[in-house]
Amino acid sequence: MSDTVLLIIRRVLLPVSLLLGVMVLLGVLITRVFARTWPFTVEDAVNRELAGDRTDGWNGVSLVFSTLASTHMIVVVTVLVALALRLWLKRWREPLFLCAAVTAQALVFLLTTLAIDRHRPAVEHMDVSPPTSSFPSGHTSAAVALYVGIAVLMALRVRSTGAKVAWWTLLLMVPLGVAVTRLYRGMHHPSDVLASFLNGGTCVAIMARAVLDRGLRWGRAKLPTRRPVVAARS
Repeated sequence: MSDTVLLIIRRVLLPVSLLLGVMVLLGVLITRVFARTWPFTVEDAVNRELAGDRTDGWNGVSLVFSTLASTHMIVVVTVLVALALRLWLKRWREPLFLCAAVTAQALVFLLTTLAIDRHRPAVEHMDVSPPTSSFPSGHTSAAVALYVGIAVLMALRVRSTGAKVAWWTLLLMVPLGVAVTRLYRGMHHPSDVLASFLNGGTCVAIMARAVLDRGLRWGRAKLPTRRPVVAARS
């Protein structure tokens, strides 16, 4: 087995599989083991409170954030940012990291929803529900993976501490806004979006360790060139 395959297994497949196991375990604990235990017993009250405070203005704001994290928008933004990174940096490492983080969270999200069957909050839903479980929030985990991933890349490129803080603050507002939006629009319970931060954030960390680590070589190491042996003159 080649070194590249071993690296993929150790740095990508095993960590992502472990994350999937943790997400499924969390889903079981939330929906079955501790379903009648605080704070999960008051989650519906949070959704009802938010639904009761809906206004036309906030409905429009929530629609913007919800759209930013829709499947089509996530795919489009990921592709455009990856292409921009490739043209800017003249290498594939950073674009690959971002695409891998977004793809990994999507895979973990999908497989988790197949294992965990959780109904959406008992309030009016402002969006059409996709044929997946409420746990976890796909919108939130995708937003975390994409925008936190971009924040990681920008923080690595800029030197000023103020610029790093600005990038992190600006980009973190998107997944935070998406999380609140999904609660406001009645599409997810609080624990759904919290678990999604774990999914998206962990996928960013896994792919950063696997792809951005410059100490790793994903291809075969080049053999040193042998110099011709020159016979010594007598």
